[in-house]
Amino acid sequence: LNPYVLKFAPMILRVIVLLFLFGSVALVNAQEKEKKASAWSSAKPSSLHYPEEKHLANVRQLTFGGNNAEAYFSFDSKKLVFQSDFAQWDLKCDQIFAFDWQKEDLAKSKPQMISNGKGRTTCAYFMKGNKKIIYASTAEGSPECPPMPERRKDGKYVWPIYPDFDIFVADLKGKPLARLTESPGYDAEATVSPDGKKIVFTSMRSGDLELYIMDADGKNVKQVTNELGYDGGAFFSPDGTQLIFRASRPSTPEAIEEYKSLLAQNLVKPTDMELFICNIDGSNLHQITRLGGANWAPFFHPNGKKIIFSSNHASKRGFPFNLWSVNPDGTGLEQVTFDGIFDSFPMFSPDGKKLIFSSNRENNGTRDTNLFIADWIE
Repeated sequence: LNPYVLKFAPMILRVIVLLFLFGSVALVNAQEKEKKASAWSSAKPSSLHYPEEKHLANVRQLTFGGNNAEAYFSFDSKKLVFQSDFAQWDLKCDQIFAFDWQKEDLAKSKPQMISNGKGRTTCAYFMKGNKKIIYASTAEGSPECPPMPERRKDGKYVWPIYPDFDIFVADLKGKPLARLTESPGYDAEATVSPDGKKIVFTSMRSGDLELYIMDADGKNVKQVTNELGYDGGAFFSPDGTQLIFRASRPSTPEAIEEYKSLLAQNLVKPTDMELFICNIDGSNLHQITRLGGANWAPFFHPNGKKIIFSSNHASKRGFPFNLWSVNPDGTGLEQVTFDGIFDSFPMFSPDGKKLIFSSNRENNGTRDTNLFIADWIE
């Protein structure tokens, strides 16, 4: 052997041993990384987007605490208006906010508040032109938040129908511009027609919860529905000729008595509602779902061929609520979301490419309801 090899043999041996040891450690580390990667890939997928939700893509969370609901697009799709009671925004009950959903990060900053911080607010919607917002508020009755109904001894779940609710218009900085309703009793749930000329809303002015239509300036009010039961949450069809809405229709003597008794207390029980369509003058009124349970928050796809809505009809205990779609004639029922708790208040962007909705998904075990936006896949 070469004398230099013999001279350095002990050193060479040590190097070989060290290389072997380092190689073994590297192999073990690689195996551990592979195990972790395998475990991660086989873990339960994020509830941000469930695998069954084939109509949704690129789901993105927009709010991060409190109860955030009824988010609706501006007519140019650039902004969203919604209601929130997020305590970290110094709120005691729902107030109205608007923001540019493509530019603003609500995890870092509070959006522009549209309401004045007084009373309770609900049901905001952009006016045509995207410079004004319509919403309902109890502020004229009292600057304090009205109380929520106490837990009932009979266990019935009820919604409050605050008689102080009236409909107002403000600009994008929150400056009040007009009060559109002043009749005694509940006036709320207003949305705007595609051409911006008409507003549909729910009112108690007849003694029952009926739909009404008025001009964008609050004039020329006309009653649309007149059957006993709660008619609400109405939206115009894309061509502006029809209304889609939720309604209860108590029919038995017991159900009628219960409905009237609760209404006298400014309450409704929203656990039995179906979807109805009618022309904007109230003609051709017909029921399109007969699913049982609570079917509500309907909205037309801009192509007019589908209606998306929230329902618990497939739930055994009243939950979960998920989004479903149905044809305007009541056929073609399809489940859209697969959350285990609550998905509701869906709205398509005017071009039909985006869907905004409220959900309890990704709330880390809290009761928070946040806003989510997704690409809509046909």
